[in-house]
Amino acid sequence: MRCVICGGRDIKDKEVEEEIKVGNDIIIVPVKVKVCMSCGERYYDRETMKMLEEVEEKIEKKQLKVELMGKVLKVAGV
Repeated sequence: MRCVICGGRDIKDKEVEEEIKVGNDIIIVPVKVKVCMSCGERYYDRETMKMLEEVEEKIEKKQLKVELMGKVLKVAGV
């Protein structure tokens, strides 16, 4: 397999974090995908895409348990 972006051949299976934005929140979903080690392009198979779509639906319906990892703060009035 060659990367469609850079033409590189160094593509490996790697666990990455996909981000799903919900309002002002970001939910991190770990997924295993193929990644070009030269440019970082990710390749998602159908099964992974379906899983991400199902996760997004469950988030919208509030059927998925998520855990708080931290906070993002903004400086006011600067």
